Amino acid sequence: MPQHSETIVLPGEPALTVQIRSSSRARQMSLRVSGLDGKITLNIPRGLAQRHAMTFLSEKESWLRAAVARAPGLVAVAPGTSLPVDGVLRKITPGPTPHVVLDNTRLIVPENAAQTGARVAAFLKTRARDLLVAKAEHYATALGRRVTAVSLRDTRSRWGSCTAQGRLMFCWRLAMAPPVVQDYVAAHEAAHLVHMDHSRAYWASVAQVMPDYADHRAWLRTHGAALHAYRFDSG
Repeated sequence: MPQHSETIVLPGEPALTVQIRSSSRARQMSLRVSGLDGKITLNIPRGLAQRHAMTFLSEKESWLRAAVARAPGLVAVAPGTSLPVDGVLRKITPGPTPHVVLDNTRLIVPENAAQTGARVAAFLKTRARDLLVAKAEHYATALGRRVTAVSLRDTRSRWGSCTAQGRLMFCWRLAMAPPVVQDYVAAHEAAHLVHMDHSRAYWASVAQVMPDYADHRAWLRTHGAALHAYRFDSG
């Protein structure tokens, strides 16, 4: 269904940015604060006057501010920032290099380069593709299946997906997770090439190629939101 979106700012300390989405599918107003980055979304029925939305937000302001305060703080990716690569924190450090270089403790970026965040994001996407394609093909082969294509996205609701045609999708932020967690997500999606559900038979396929998968699944549930806290649109 078509959807209309606009952004408003609620005054206060701090000011709150709210994205209002009107949809013909919405039957009542619903307010959501993302547990990943504190983004506020108000869904309203199409045709509802904005004054009603503002009244609703005013009534919910105390709850809204408490929910935003609980959300993880965003981290701007810039020189001096530390962010994980393969689960190990690396400090973003300008240096005499034409491209991003990874060493044991640092992520070295070109000196005086604009768009450090975008450069680091591009590095992570390339790394994620190289790692996850190899891992997915490894687990698919172990299960007697074949991957036909792999794509990357910056998804929030899932770390990966699989189609019946053998196309896999992964969130490129997995390049920041420990290698065993990357392996788990690759094995998880490869197992969907055998079972397109989450039945007992499906989980048996995951366990076939990764007996300790539960530990790595738990890591994502506990720490996965922190990987979404990094903002790559900084300078």
